[in-house]
Amino acid sequence: MGYSRSDTLSSHTPEGAPFRHFAALDLGTNNCRLMIARRTAGGVQIVDRQNRMVCLGEGLIETGELSAKAMDRAVRTLDSYAARMKGLPSLQVRAVATEACRRALNRESFLARVQSETGLSLEIISPREEVELAVEGCRTLLQRAQQPGERAIVFDIGGGSTEIAWLRLNSETRGHELVSLVSLPYGVVTLSEQFGRSREAAAHSAHADLYETMVETVRKPLLAFEAVHQIGREMQRGAVQMLGTSGTVTTLASMAQNLTRYSRNAVDGFSLSAQAAHDAIALVRSAAAGDQQAPSTLPPDRQHFMLPGCAIFEAIHSVWPSERIIVADRGLRDGMVARMATQARSSRYASHGSTRHGISRPSIADYRGHVAPSSFM
Repeated sequence: MGYSRSDTLSSHTPEGAPFRHFAALDLGTNNCRLMIARRTAGGVQIVDRQNRMVCLGEGLIETGELSAKAMDRAVRTLDSYAARMKGLPSLQVRAVATEACRRALNRESFLARVQSETGLSLEIISPREEVELAVEGCRTLLQRAQQPGERAIVFDIGGGSTEIAWLRLNSETRGHELVSLVSLPYGVVTLSEQFGRSREAAAHSAHADLYETMVETVRKPLLAFEAVHQIGREMQRGAVQMLGTSGTVTTLASMAQNLTRYSRNAVDGFSLSAQAAHDAIALVRSAAAGDQQAPSTLPPDRQHFMLPGCAIFEAIHSVWPSERIIVADRGLRDGMVARMATQARSSRYASHGSTRHGISRPSIADYRGHVAPSSFM
């Protein structure tokens, strides 16, 4: 069993304490992720990073409910994460669930079971907050705007959905404003199930016609978003940065660098050229069709999710072609930790009667503390 959330949450760091722990837990449609960080004199340091495939959304499209097996897998993983957090001093926890739980008809009974068996209180967040947190986690990878009016597209290809954020960058503060967003009901799991769940179907989807159908399915809502915001016009001016965060994008970046094994340091912040991305996608499609062996950076249990991920990537890039895509091996969890650290710092200043203004937001962009190897999806 885990712990009671009320026993571990702390509103304020005890006076004189050198650091405070923060834990961010993200239960998605495909993966369940945990990040634990602590405040130090120099900022915030990551001390633990976990990522496990639980396939919570498996079969959700067909039944509208989370299956018993999927819930069992998720609860076991959540309980193991609760055990990792147990005993950490001055710990603040936030645990969120995204698209699979937003869709599931039996979500309330699942959340009650999680609370009962692990002690974790899962909060289902909206697509907007999911986007905001992901952008917060990635924002330091965006280049400082050189002139007024510069923009950025941040996209996150998830298991159950894909989020697109359209941002206005501030050239003076390096901040950003969320102009608009769109959440597509297509992720690597949902698209895979929509076009056939078996590995044989995944191989068949490598056929040009079916693959292009997947691409076109995702393109339609993107074109509607483009019609409203005219992002392509801004891109022609060269005033738009593009950043991608997801297992699909990090895998393409790994393949582009010919890495024999995944390296977060090599991938996070990597500038992926359009040509390198399309070359990697061609290799994925060829491997899915059985024409050649899959690359070593793509584990067998994830291969059938990579192809729909590539279709989503191609749809995005076809609507908004960019010569370079900034790759982020970070996102929702990082944004949650950064936000908790900001709130803790603000509370600490308030509790000490500080009148200081313009408190800078902590960032976990440049930490090289103990980081467990990241997974691809």
